[in-house]
Amino acid sequence: MEPTTPCIVMTTASTEDEAELLAAAIVEARLAACVQVERVRSFYMWQGTLHREPEWLLLIKTLSARFAALEAFIRERHSYETPEIVHLPITAGSPAYLRWLAEGSSGSPAPAAPQE
Repeated sequence: MEPTTPCIVMTTASTEDEAELLAAAIVEARLAACVQVERVRSFYMWQGTLHREPEWLLLIKTLSARFAALEAFIRERHSYETPEIVHLPITAGSPAYLRWLAEGSSGSPAPAAPQE
C-alpha cells in the first residue's frame, strides 16, 4: 500500500468525553484531517463474558503513512487495555476531498485559506 493512500482508522471509546478529547488531540496533532464521532452500541466477548456496552466510534480520516504514528498516539492515550485500532484503505473518493484529507494529515500546519 502506498504511503499516500487515504484511509479511515477506527477506534472506540467508552465515554463521549474520552472520544471528544481523543478526536480533538488527533486533529490538533495533524495525524488526521478529520475525526467523526458517533454513538454506537457494541456487543463483544471480553475475558469470557458477553458485554453489551454503549461506546463512541471514532472514524479517523488520514493517510496510510500516518498509521503507525496514529496507532502509537491512540495507545498512549486510550483507556482500554486492548483498544480497537483498525485501518481501512479508501480505494476511491472525490478528488477534491482526498486532496484536502492529504493536506490535513500531513503533519504540517494547514496552509492558509486563499484570500479573495
